[in-house]
Amino acid sequence: MRVVIVDDEPVARRGLRHLLLEHPDVAVVGEARNGEEAVRVISRLAPDLVLLDVQMPAGDGFDVLRRLEPPLPAVVFVTAYDEYAVRAFEAYALDYLVKPVHEDRFRAAIERVRERLRSAAALEEARRLMQLLESGGTGGLAAAGPPAGRLVIPGANGELVVDVADVEWIEADNYYAVIHARGRRHLLRESLDSLETRLDPRRFLRVHRSAIVNLSFVREFRRADGEPALILAGGRAVPVSRRRRALVADAIRRFAAARPD
Repeated sequence: MRVVIVDDEPVARRGLRHLLLEHPDVAVVGEARNGEEAVRVISRLAPDLVLLDVQMPAGDGFDVLRRLEPPLPAVVFVTAYDEYAVRAFEAYALDYLVKPVHEDRFRAAIERVRERLRSAAALEEARRLMQLLESGGTGGLAAAGPPAGRLVIPGANGELVVDVADVEWIEADNYYAVIHARGRRHLLRESLDSLETRLDPRRFLRVHRSAIVNLSFVREFRRADGEPALILAGGRAVPVSRRRRALVADAIRRFAAARPD
């Protein structure tokens, strides 16, 4: 479980880090001291959990959540004032801790987060299993229905709909897929394996175990720093695994010849 701690008090951040030492499956990947810093750190690191203070300089905890793009990580508010409890849960916080944080209460909050992450992982595995069974156990798309025309990305305040035609490429980031579309990045809690089964295989190509590319945006296939890479319309270089190099080159030729709409 990747955690970001957000609190303007160094003593409070140290206390939370100390409480997390009891949990070997948890890693603190970042910290922030105010609202502005929190938005940058959370957006960049896409953690599974944010331990979020309510009252901070440069934007309180609620303002941080409003400024983040969906999907949001699990959120546990940590504050000295229990009067914010109702607003915390209205903001889709998974739990709420009042300072000073007691070990038993903290342990229970972390377990709630684990349960949420386990349930999300279980749903993903069940969906992949159903797709496999419906395709006759071959892993193909024969019975999976037509390719997705849109990706629906759930968030705390609703759902964001992204047209797949606007998706330039997709990269894996731990439990998430990062959707790059129209110059923006969107986090979707779904594996690349699952997304690959939902996208049109004539247009979207798995070029690396951690990358899927929309062939419509490919402008060049070349070596970048000695490694094969696809250069996209915006100049981004997406690495191509060596074992997929011939497959990628063939797919690009076929796509250019077919020119699908």
